[in-house]
Amino acid sequence: MQAPAVEDMRRTMADILSAFRPGRAGWLSQLLGTRRVERILFAATKADHLHHIQHPRLTNIVSAMLREARDRADFAGARTEAMSIAALRCTTEDIITQDGEELPAVRGRLMDGRQASFYPGELPLNPAEILNPAMQGASDWLDGDYAVMDLAPAPNTLRPGDGPPHIRLDRAAEFLIGDRI
Repeated sequence: MQAPAVEDMRRTMADILSAFRPGRAGWLSQLLGTRRVERILFAATKADHLHHIQHPRLTNIVSAMLREARDRADFAGARTEAMSIAALRCTTEDIITQDGEELPAVRGRLMDGRQASFYPGELPLNPAEILNPAMQGASDWLDGDYAVMDLAPAPNTLRPGDGPPHIRLDRAAEFLIGDRI
């Protein structure tokens, strides 16, 4: 991934947010028919490509990357949250041994049907360790550091009425529309 693209995405997200008119809708704005976005979820998707112990770090990276956009929305009165999610979980968690060391891994079915377990790497505790180089214009950013494989969805073994496996999709829906229902 190219660092200029990451920095451009960070700035663009902050600018795009202003088009959605974030903030609380008061009684006067409701009376006048003015709509405002009261809740904004910043989601890091494909969380299933990481072991669950990495999810808080992924959330912290997204939150740090979108700090400017989040601060603008919070200032305008909108509720914001950052979350790591997977709308359709394609992996299960695994522990693999590599060079005598146990590593938290994920296992899934590759697009060609083979099963594979892999250790995608470890995200840093401090998001600045990977975001600062992008903000300073590094030409190669994270190239080869975090491996991600193309994984196929799990075979459909659901009973009628069961939903597909996911990660925090229910929490995302609860945050966004929970009290509206």
